Amino acid sequence: MSKSLLIISRQAPWSGPGAREALDIALAGGAFDLPIGMLFLDDGVFQLSAGQQPGQLQQKNLGANLQALPMFGVEELYASQRSLSERGLGDSELNLAVQRLDDSELTALLERYDQVITL
Repeated sequence: MSKSLLIISRQAPWSGPGAREALDIALAGGAFDLPIGMLFLDDGVFQLSAGQQPGQLQQKNLGANLQALPMFGVEELYASQRSLSERGLGDSELNLAVQRLDDSELTALLERYDQVITL
């Protein structure tokens, strides 16, 4: 039986390779039918922001990778309500549907997965 994996993405899409690496791990694991969830926490919630212009920073747009997650079987997508609120991101600013979790729900989420990777 496959162990479940939660990937926690904490970096903004333009602050280094962590955001892309988290997405690559999720897509690869999903391709092998591993039970995977993805949590956007802290500045990682900026990955969900619509209307990004990464070309101005000579970065690639992660939007297509994010949209591909459900196609690869990664359908358990979560975001910290606190992180979204602190960064002023509401539903209308998000380019991907995620479950918003408060702090107590985040604790319960971590306990549901066998393994956790934080990037």
